[in-house]
Amino acid sequence: MPIDDDWSGVFSPIFGPATRAAAVVPNDDTDLGHICSALHVGVMGNVRLVTFSFETVTFVNASGILPIRARRVFASGTTASGIVALS
Repeated sequence: MPIDDDWSGVFSPIFGPATRAAAVVPNDDTDLGHICSALHVGVMGNVRLVTFSFETVTFVNASGILPIRARRVFASGTTASGIVALS
């Protein structure tokens, strides 16, 4: 039996529910596969990243959902783990 999709055919705005999730392996040289709309941080720590607009920022003691459009999560400066990119 096929699964029902209540969102089929409905525009999904940036603030809507995520339709993709991918584990993040922090890397100093490589961008994420997709620019995400948020990050979920499973284990509290620092998250150093590059935003959609190319700013480098560190979220200190981050945990839970970070509603930030990120293009890269750095290995250096990131102590958090269990990071998942949502888009």
